[in-house]
Amino acid sequence: MTDPDAELLSRFRAGDEQAFVELVARHHTTMLRLAQSFVASRAIAEEVAQDAWLAALRGIGGFAGRSTFRTWLFAILANRARTTGMREHRTTPLESPEPAVDPARFGAGGMWTSPPVDWTDAAAERLDAQALATALQSALDGLPPRQRQVVLLRDVDGLSSEEVCEVLELSEANQRVLLHRGRSHLRTTLEANFGAR
Repeated sequence: MTDPDAELLSRFRAGDEQAFVELVARHHTTMLRLAQSFVASRAIAEEVAQDAWLAALRGIGGFAGRSTFRTWLFAILANRARTTGMREHRTTPLESPEPAVDPARFGAGGMWTSPPVDWTDAAAERLDAQALATALQSALDGLPPRQRQVVLLRDVDGLSSEEVCEVLELSEANQRVLLHRGRSHLRTTLEANFGAR
């Protein structure tokens, strides 16, 4: 496994403060986004991200490289965010027992009765980019927290499934289910807003 942060990490360990500044620039936005999926406000998310950076600074000597620096850092953040979320008495609703896709969309043999509408071909003519971004952000915000965390880390931030499992302390099967349900919800929302008219 090649760590894209290895060179910056090496420079930082050698005392190069600019390397730390570059690490923060590279990862802070993603950390903030992930923290917001655990806590009630952006201000608390900013505190959690800063706390995670401090913990990483203090623990950098113990980082053995068994994972990438990013995975190690995000795991610290997720642990801090969970603790803060509990401390803030934020209640997290249980995952919905409802299926990710309406069962009525499938026939007796399990095939689509009405396949998802392909709206991408005419997207340029039908979509206003701002409206799509607003609808997508709203749909992301409406996901249950675990689904939102998995979708953000996988689809927005590009982490591998193994990294997401490590950061969020999930089994591979649970991560797949959460990702599928989250993506299905987003697809349903986008189809409802931007499907064939």
